[in-house]
Amino acid sequence: MIVVAGEALIDLVPRGAGALAALTPALGGGPFNTAVALGRLGSPTAFCSRVSRDAFGEALLGRLRESGVDVSSVQRGDEPTTLAVATVGTDGSAAYSFYVEGTADRLFTAPDVLPAGTRAVSFGTCSLVLEPGASAYEELMRAAGARGVFTALDPNIRAVLIPDPDAYRARFRSWLPSVSLLKLSEEDAEWLGSSPQEWLAAGPAAVVVTRGGEGLTVYTREGGAYTVPGERVEVVDTIGAGDTVNAALLHGLAARDALSDAGLAALGADGWADLLGFAARAAAITCSRAGAEPPYAHELEPKAA
Repeated sequence: MIVVAGEALIDLVPRGAGALAALTPALGGGPFNTAVALGRLGSPTAFCSRVSRDAFGEALLGRLRESGVDVSSVQRGDEPTTLAVATVGTDGSAAYSFYVEGTADRLFTAPDVLPAGTRAVSFGTCSLVLEPGASAYEELMRAAGARGVFTALDPNIRAVLIPDPDAYRARFRSWLPSVSLLKLSEEDAEWLGSSPQEWLAAGPAAVVVTRGGEGLTVYTREGGAYTVPGERVEVVDTIGAGDTVNAALLHGLAARDALSDAGLAALGADGWADLLGFAARAAAITCSRAGAEPPYAHELEPKAA
């Protein structure tokens, strides 16, 4: 079981140009997208969050169930669902503004135990910023790391939600001793102002940096650095692409029985090239369609000659 911990929200995505373009609600949130993508790839997955009882919350849980995700660890609340208003650039890249005051996911409390059979836990995005939930997710991350559970982190920086960048950067560094795999975008890395080598020294066994259409690079504790190019595709938008990378990496590591520091170290150049290539292909499919619509396993199967 791979557990994904973090927010589920509604993306309001513009269907047209200009500030007053019509907005279409889409199910989203980095951790939510990661859980859906894992479920579609066929990994046993559970979602750990707090979700509203409103209509949006019911739709979010419905999508998780449809994707084969276990929602028995989801807490419920009467508060509204968080909203994220997306702005899509001419290159398909997305920026966001958020409506988060008094929303359900902020009141998450850390569970006493993880689901039976948990092999990995994934964290990231707004849930690690917005209090009081952020402290609860942090508690869960530290507890999982202390028990030797494989822990993945994608900070997925949303600077508009971070009132004190230096305090967040210090907090981010404090998480790294509990992290096995750190995945972040090139933009996140620049905002955080450090380097993969410094992050590796603080704890993770591997750091994966995504560079959009230019591909992905992994840096390992053993000193390896392996890069694969991006898959060329006509980009509709990039919503959910990084979350799809998260899911593809975790799914691929589980399939290789490599959800451990030792497993990461044993991959080597060929293993990492294969895994990163799989993640690049999965992300490209997500980018080729509107909204966060990650691929199903059959869409990534090799095509017959």
